[in-house]
Amino acid sequence: MPHDPASAFRLDVAARSSVGSGRAARTENQDNYLVIDTGGMASYLVGQVPMRRRVAGWPQGHARVAVLDGMGGHGHGREAAEAVVAGLLYLPAFTQADALAQALDALHGQLQQAFACETGRRPGTTLTLLDIPPGQDALLYHVGDSRLYAIGPDTIAPLTVDHVPATGFAMDGALGADDWWEQVHGEHRPQISQAFMLGNAFANPALLADALFPLTPDNLPPWLAGLADRRVVALQPNVTYVLATDGFWSCPQAQRWMARWPGFVRHCADAHAAVAALFSALETQPPRGMHPDNATAVVLRLVAPGSALADETALPERLGDADHA
Repeated sequence: MPHDPASAFRLDVAARSSVGSGRAARTENQDNYLVIDTGGMASYLVGQVPMRRRVAGWPQGHARVAVLDGMGGHGHGREAAEAVVAGLLYLPAFTQADALAQALDALHGQLQQAFACETGRRPGTTLTLLDIPPGQDALLYHVGDSRLYAIGPDTIAPLTVDHVPATGFAMDGALGADDWWEQVHGEHRPQISQAFMLGNAFANPALLADALFPLTPDNLPPWLAGLADRRVVALQPNVTYVLATDGFWSCPQAQRWMARWPGFVRHCADAHAAVAALFSALETQPPRGMHPDNATAVVLRLVAPGSALADETALPERLGDADHA
């Protein structure tokens, strides 16, 4: 539902991607990102190098942001993520969630077939994307275990559900809320149940199906039903939204680490400062036991023209107060 004040706010957005640093470094960055700003200028990676280009015919005021984590274990992870970004650059701007989902499902099928013919293997990538029409709520499309977070002054809340075996167990009633939360947000379990281009193992864990398996209020447990993969998200001013790949939380006791994030971004003047603060924290004060991985983040905020960010927005407190490990 459109929220009237949104048109009065400026979208502040910044992105960064890293192969990793120190012990968390890898030899290749298989992550990617896409930012198409409200003026139609796109930023993304090609061959691990930042690129910029103007998108012809992009509607003024519309934005698109996404993060992708290519699956290196299946081969061609970087190429898969780059191919999806290339496809996203040619998709039109969307104002309806159903139309966005249909177009992305079609892109999934097209790229799946193309890569199968070229390589003989089926690569995959996560995709967490927001299309943000001017004056309207954002449209979310999510596949994999990258995440969208909302960060307030003292709280942080995930707005997506990881596509991992634990979520399949929860959907079948074999895992309760507390155990699911501990396995998904408190431990490092590098296994996913579906990815863009790869397909899904939700429908049948013993068989990789071609199609994607959207998580909806009808198949999610009640305590996750509000976090469907494909839905409208009402972005709020004075909240920092972060789309990120799992290189940011691939560690034991991840909840304690994530609970520190509000402190990292609380006093940042803009999205560029916030994304720099997240990477600085990851590089200079990483949590214990961080696993080597690429890391990518897109930070966005709605900012009232001429005003500073306030700190009045309340968010769910599932991660609790900041706990300095």
